[in-house]
Amino acid sequence: MSSKINNYENTNRLFDKAADLIGLDTDTRLLLKTPFREIQVEVPLRLEDGSLEIFLGYRVQHNAARGPMKGGLRYHPEVDFDEVRSLASLMTWKTALVNVPFGGAKGGITCDPNGLTVRELERLTRKFTSRIGFALGVQQDIPAPDVNTSAQTMAWIMDQYSTQFGYAPGIVTGKPIELGGSFGREAATGRGVSIVTQAAAADEGIEIEGARIVIQGFGNVGSYTAQLLSEQGAKIVAVGDHTGALFNGDGFDIPALLRHARSERSIGGFPGEAIESDTLLEQECDILIPAALGGVITRDNAGDVRARMVVEAANSPITTIGDEILNERNILVVPDILANAGGVTVSYFEWVQNVQAFSWEEDRVNEQLEKYMLQAYQSVRSIMKERSARMRTAAFSIAIERVAKAEKIRGDL
Repeated sequence: MSSKINNYENTNRLFDKAADLIGLDTDTRLLLKTPFREIQVEVPLRLEDGSLEIFLGYRVQHNAARGPMKGGLRYHPEVDFDEVRSLASLMTWKTALVNVPFGGAKGGITCDPNGLTVRELERLTRKFTSRIGFALGVQQDIPAPDVNTSAQTMAWIMDQYSTQFGYAPGIVTGKPIELGGSFGREAATGRGVSIVTQAAAADEGIEIEGARIVIQGFGNVGSYTAQLLSEQGAKIVAVGDHTGALFNGDGFDIPALLRHARSERSIGGFPGEAIESDTLLEQECDILIPAALGGVITRDNAGDVRARMVVEAANSPITTIGDEILNERNILVVPDILANAGGVTVSYFEWVQNVQAFSWEEDRVNEQLEKYMLQAYQSVRSIMKERSARMRTAAFSIAIERVAKAEKIRGDL
């Protein structure tokens, strides 16, 4: 029997805890847990060596009660329906929590993008888009970048969709600026993590200036989070990516590390003490920020976490049991549906700009992002006090109540 964590069951357990807190009835629970539509397509691709490979692609559209469905598209060898269902559900709660008028969706292709050429990735993306295009739409479902996808991937999707259905820049977000992308979108998720981290740290009595921070993952989210928090005086003392992990007790020179990582596509080779990747999450620090893949803090290592606060920059980086262990140890966890919601918030701004055919300046984007993130954070803090709830349960309860209310008003309950 497989030992792999069932991500969707994990997400639904979190849902049920919050549903219990607000006394949600059985019918509403069933409706809100059940995805609206699930799509699986087979995508044939003739590789440049002449061989044929068939890839599996997925799109799960979870809920559209509050608006068009929104969610990323990831390319990874472990993408499957279970993972995509879980992430689509989390998008429903994330968009509701930050109060943008979207529902939740997610998609992906089971592949190793590092083993494909740029031309192969483009053709794979275009074929996948053609096969699910009937279910996408500016007012229906709007993909965005996720793990191993980028602004270039979104450009291919936009072009392919527009070729079939007419010019539609709003069909994806996270696009290049030249094709209707938004200023500030690339840094948005990391900026949102930084905003919420600072707010939570202040409430926990942690001074950001001089705070010791460990970041797992140094891709888009982790790198911008490191940059923005270091600009506030924090010390990034340990970082890790797919090539390994580094430690520097005095704090890394983040601008230099960023230049190195963007040039070399990894942190490997940068000055610092090499440490085992498995020990990165166990380094002593004030704030631990997992910003890579899910399921990295589990029953096996949650007891070894030596942080005062954990901020979930990645999606579902802590398993249910790992979360319970951290709670028993009085380690605050800032949940993913709050911490990393900056990306979808600025995706909303990008979509608005596309619909209105009017571009915002970056200062306006960042100002509005901070407003949305802090409003969501304060709402969660309020429910935590009012209902004596943990931060994750409080966040889910706000989101669930908003979606349930929309469903009732629309007549589905």
